[in-house]
Amino acid sequence: MKIQNPVLTGFHPDPSIVRVNDDYYIAVSTFEWFPGVQIYHSKDLANWELVGAPLTRKSQLHMVGNLNSGGVWAPCLSFSDNKFWLIYTDVKSRQGAFKDTHNYLVTAEDIEGPWSEPIYLNSSGFDPSLFHDDDGRKWLVNMIWDHRKGKNSFAGTALQEYSVEEEKLVGPIKNIFRGTELGLTEAPHLYKRNGYYYLLTAEGGTQYDHAATMARSKKIDGPYEVDPTNPILTSNKEDKDSLQKAGHGSLVETQDGDWYMAHLCGRPVVDKNCILGRETAIQKCYWTDDGWLRIEGGPYPSTEVDAPDLPVVPPAKSLPERDDFNEPYLAKYWNALRRTFDGGWFSLTERTGYLRLYGEESMSSLHHQSMMMRRLQDFHVELETKIDFEPENFQQMAGLMIYYDTEDYVYLRVTEEEELGKCIGIIESKYGKYDELLTKDISLPEGKEVYLKAKIHRHILQFYYSIEEGVWERIGEEIDIGHLSDDDADYIRFTGTFVGMAAQDLSGQHLHADFDYFNYQVLKDNNGGD
Repeated sequence: MKIQNPVLTGFHPDPSIVRVNDDYYIAVSTFEWFPGVQIYHSKDLANWELVGAPLTRKSQLHMVGNLNSGGVWAPCLSFSDNKFWLIYTDVKSRQGAFKDTHNYLVTAEDIEGPWSEPIYLNSSGFDPSLFHDDDGRKWLVNMIWDHRKGKNSFAGTALQEYSVEEEKLVGPIKNIFRGTELGLTEAPHLYKRNGYYYLLTAEGGTQYDHAATMARSKKIDGPYEVDPTNPILTSNKEDKDSLQKAGHGSLVETQDGDWYMAHLCGRPVVDKNCILGRETAIQKCYWTDDGWLRIEGGPYPSTEVDAPDLPVVPPAKSLPERDDFNEPYLAKYWNALRRTFDGGWFSLTERTGYLRLYGEESMSSLHHQSMMMRRLQDFHVELETKIDFEPENFQQMAGLMIYYDTEDYVYLRVTEEEELGKCIGIIESKYGKYDELLTKDISLPEGKEVYLKAKIHRHILQFYYSIEEGVWERIGEEIDIGHLSDDDADYIRFTGTFVGMAAQDLSGQHLHADFDYFNYQVLKDNNGGD
């Protein structure tokens, strides 16, 4: 059996992998999207299933007001003392000289929870990781952020002991590794093998110079010796068809003693724009006779990798293409922007078989948006929904959203205009500049539900609408959505494209929109592939 990379397509960055007996788990970053941290399960490293998210309560993660690409960075999932340990950062500010990065710990006896209330750890930097030593002691490592001019902002790797009894960090803090000439040293993970402590870090930045660096020491607090062939993983930028941005890895040993690395990667669709965001891939590794880790076929990542000799176990449930909203609870793949799934901004029960969204703040808001979204995970998709919405003024909107962040989105929305009455049109924000002139608004009949559809082929989007089922009218021209990516902005950002349903009521009346279903259908490209 082969592992086909990426194993987690779409926005799934910063993977942290762990094995518990015969079960494998990967935790990934979620940034400003709620719930916080997504966890996937596998039996064979090739087939993965979403099992849930641990940060589901405001007391664990309060992101209302967090800036774009803030929120949950680089979780670390581990297992010790018969329970799961999850470390994560909640980033409150990140632009300019300063970064406010608060690090927390939650635990659970079962991967699906319930997860504990958070224990605050520190704020000295991001990408925290917990190491359970074989003598029973526990150690936190995280990168150190230095805001001072003339200094290396990525100032090294902090090591401090964690006291289980006191539920806090204790003892001295030591900078154990300041990185290599690749720079931007982050994402530290500690491992122990044959008397050595191995420190795996990400370097080079999370874009096209990304890499994984390995260093080792006989003592946990160093000094650390860098692998003489470093970096152990990076991307071949000359091969545009290969996985790009490879780095930010974590390691796992199988039941049979094989080693694998889960790592971040990206797949550009046009120029260097990755509209799906940063994804997760897995590489097979081996140890040299002198005790250094190597990637099979490396240092470049492979799109096809030999899986371990384990029974093949397909996911019990694959992500459904269609949600008819017939259940009183949300499917696991739905996400909200910065806010929890409580507070009365949506309902699955007030109208049976419909998702009701109550209109709230605008698409520019960092606070209370009314969006129900899922990751865009494929290059060629067709999206469809049906909306029942009767706006009373131009400040009320609802429809089909293609969204990256408050700066960049494209929106097929139903609204009200004084001259047209109920109408439909396309609005867009590109690099933070709002445009509602992509097409003239088209009048719609009052009191009728409207079908909305989008077709995405790599970076090209086309919208459609229908009053009668199956009779589609194209609306507007093809739209280049290459700006819905990490790479096409004048500042660094870290998420990916989301698709789904949204409602706004800028008058404050909270007018609701009802959505009958949402269909996400993967299409074949012109060459017959996905």
